[in-house]
Amino acid sequence: MAELQTTTNAASANLPSTGLVKGLSLFDSTTLVMGSMIGSGVFIVAAEVGRQVGSPGLFFLAWLLSGLMTVIAAVSYGELAGMMPTAGGQYVYLREAFSPLFGFLYGWTLFLVIQTGTIAAVVVAFGKFLGEFVPWVSAQTILLNLGSITVFGHTIAMTVSSQQLIGILVIVVLSALNVLGLRLGAAIQNIFTVVKVTALMAMVALGIWWALGHPVPAISLQGFWKGAHWDLATLTVVSVALVGPLFSSDAWNNVTFTGSEVINPQRNLPLSLFLGTAIVCTIYFLCNWGYYRALPFTESPRAG
Repeated sequence: MAELQTTTNAASANLPSTGLVKGLSLFDSTTLVMGSMIGSGVFIVAAEVGRQVGSPGLFFLAWLLSGLMTVIAAVSYGELAGMMPTAGGQYVYLREAFSPLFGFLYGWTLFLVIQTGTIAAVVVAFGKFLGEFVPWVSAQTILLNLGSITVFGHTIAMTVSSQQLIGILVIVVLSALNVLGLRLGAAIQNIFTVVKVTALMAMVALGIWWALGHPVPAISLQGFWKGAHWDLATLTVVSVALVGPLFSSDAWNNVTFTGSEVINPQRNLPLSLFLGTAIVCTIYFLCNWGYYRALPFTESPRAG
C-alpha cells in the first residue's frame, strides 16, 4: 500500500498544474458518467441482439456480460484517474505510460475523428427523432444547395438540410453554455441526466406494471436457452451480440477529461466511474427485461 501511494504521488507530481477550478462534486461526476453513457443505443440495439442470439437466455446473458465488463473496465480506469487526476484523461495516460508521441497521436485523433464523430452521430440521431414530432426537421428539407462534388467516382450533393441545421445549432448552443462557466455546464448536464434516468426508470416501471397484468407465458428451460449448446458456436454468437450492449454502454470514460475540475479526484473519480456505470448497466438490464416481457421471443404459428 505504501509503495502504491508513493507511485501515485510521484505520478501526480510529474503532471503540470492546470489552474482549472475544482467545482465538480461526486454527484456532478456521476451524472457526467451516466449522461455520457445513456443515449439511443439502449432503444435501438435490443432488437438486433435478439435476432442474433435467438433465445431469451442468451439475450439476457449478453446484457449481463456487457454490464460486468463495463463496470470492471470503469473501476480499472478509475485507478488511472485517481493516480493522474488532471485534464486530458486518456491523452495523459497514454503520454505518461508510453511517450508524448502516443499522447499526441491520440489527442489529434480524438479531436478530428473520435469525439467529433461521436458528437455528429448524436446530433444526427437527435435531428432524426425530432423530425418525428416536427416534420419540418427532415433530411429532405433542403435549405441550401451548394452544388455537388465527385469523390472517387461518387457524386456527393453539397446541401444543408433542416435536420443538419438543427444539429449544428444544438452543438453551438451547448458548446457556448459550457464555455460560459463550469457550474452552468454541470447544471445542464445534471438536468439532462436526471431527465434521461427518469425516462428510463419510467420504462422499467411500465414493464413492471405490464408484468403484473400479464402472467409469464409457459416456457421450458430448454426454450429459454434455445440454441445455446455451450460450445464455440454459442460463444461466437454471444461475442458478436456483445457489440450492441457495449456500444450502448460506451463513453463512460469522458469524466476523466475533467480530472482537474473534480473535487477530491483521488476519491470521487473512481467512485463516480463505479457508481455511474453500475447504475446505468442495471437500468439497461431492467429495460431489456421490460422489452422481453412486452415482446417475448415466442413464435406464433401462422395460419395456412
